Amino acid sequence: MTAFLRRAAPWLARRAENVAAAMLAAMFAAFLVQIAFRYLVGLPTGWTHELSAMLWVWLVLWGAAFVVSERDEIRFDIVTGAVGPRTRRVMALAASLGLVALYGVSLPAVLDYIAFMKVERTAYLKVRFDVLFSIYGVFVVAAIARHLWLGWRALRGDAPATDATQATSGL
Repeated sequence: MTAFLRRAAPWLARRAENVAAAMLAAMFAAFLVQIAFRYLVGLPTGWTHELSAMLWVWLVLWGAAFVVSERDEIRFDIVTGAVGPRTRRVMALAASLGLVALYGVSLPAVLDYIAFMKVERTAYLKVRFDVLFSIYGVFVVAAIARHLWLGWRALRGDAPATDATQATSGL
């Protein structure tokens, strides 16, 4: 099972990036349609703005849940960079446990709110708000899983890196 996951993880990561790129392309296309209709045809379109806003919400939360890796996250590491690896591990474990607790406590209310929003629809495209907001539930579950993993790594002795010269552009 572990060998299968090691092979599947990079493939799944690339597919998550493909989904994010498709959302960005669709958002850009909607933006171009909005410009063309407004300035070339003289007809303002509300659906393009609504589609762009919905795709932006999905793109940000999808990217945070599945695309951005731990080493690519932006953080202020003045304190963690000034301490040793053992203290960094303790800090990483405390942060992970705190975030898992906060997300875990909020998850039932998040899911309840998403389910409640099925009664509302967007103005132009008539997309149900529970479908629109469902990505936040996915994000919360992914964040819990990520921080459980990071906390487990900290417990096992893997201190988070803090060397700013090792930062990458994500490529």
